[in-house]
Amino acid sequence: MRWAVAATLALFLAAPGLGIAAESEPDTPGRTKLGEFVPASQPSPAPAISLVDSSGQTIELSDLRGKPLIINLWATWCEPCLREMPSLERLQSRFGERIAVLAVSEDRGGNKTVEPFIAKLGLKSVKIYMDPKSEVGHAFAVRGLPTSLLIDRNGMVLGRVEGAADWDSPKILGVLQPLLSDDSVVKASSR
Repeated sequence: MRWAVAATLALFLAAPGLGIAAESEPDTPGRTKLGEFVPASQPSPAPAISLVDSSGQTIELSDLRGKPLIINLWATWCEPCLREMPSLERLQSRFGERIAVLAVSEDRGGNKTVEPFIAKLGLKSVKIYMDPKSEVGHAFAVRGLPTSLLIDRNGMVLGRVEGAADWDSPKILGVLQPLLSDDSVVKASSR
């Protein structure tokens, strides 16, 4: 188990553009800026995945078609993830049923590890799911945590945010507004 934690930590710190050290680096042309929406070059169908909530209930991602989704992959040991969570909660509270924010924990300990953090952060609106084997992260080719994926009403992945985002920011809200108003594809970058 120790080697798995060490290997995961090394991967996140070594991944280009990700990790705590990368947050203080100056802007580099062509490099993804942490916390900003990056549209997909070509929207593609979301992978067929199952999500398991804290009570053990399973839902298929395809069952959620019909409303925009934000899938946020996070972990309790990830400080940027924990800093980001309150703004995801505010986003879900602000838009209610118009969007679904799904926080998918990549913690190996599942619900027993996650539950105390959910209580401490006071999360009530964001839907929490468990992914202790990182199957969701692998399906979306996630390079580090946190990573959020924006999926339209038709199940198409429109883009992602790598690193912690301020979901209350005018840039992010500007990306989300067209998605919430109709079925149009989000094309604008938050850069």
